[in-house]
Amino acid sequence: MNKSIAQTNTSRKTLDLTYIALGAVLIAICSWISIPATVPFTLQTFAVAFVLLALGGKRGTISIVIYILLGAIGIPVFAQFSSGFGVLLGTTGGYIIGFILMGLVYWAFTQFISRKLWMQVLASVLGLAACYAFGTFWFMEVYSRNSGAIGLSAALAWCVIPFIIPDLIKLILAVVIATRVSFVIK
Repeated sequence: MNKSIAQTNTSRKTLDLTYIALGAVLIAICSWISIPATVPFTLQTFAVAFVLLALGGKRGTISIVIYILLGAIGIPVFAQFSSGFGVLLGTTGGYIIGFILMGLVYWAFTQFISRKLWMQVLASVLGLAACYAFGTFWFMEVYSRNSGAIGLSAALAWCVIPFIIPDLIKLILAVVIATRVSFVIK
């Protein structure tokens, strides 16, 4: 009996690791689909939301962290096939790191409040807002050190406002697709 339980636990861990790795790869692939801008338009937001919705808060957040670590060590997984600490410490690095906040918000809401679909959607939107906030303040700090002071309204105009509608569309798409495939992912 104990051998069967041990095999089940090992199989579950292997499945979790596989899903986490696939989540990190999906985020990387979606980051390569990019339209260059001050903050590039990519499908990263879609991938992050999808990974969280499909895999759950814990596995999804771990996928995000692995994606960021892969980029940090030099594997070109960020937008425009970039990588390294320079990207993370640059003006857009706060938005990439902010994906971790998105995951943590989602994980906390779905773990401690509710796992109902409307709560998952709310957690995704609030997580995106946390990502925007962290990324914008990071952008302002780095930009002001490199180019001079920038106001919050200018930073929002460059880095957030143009992305709100596209990111909400990506979130909706992630919800629709994740709910369709969630029965397969256990």
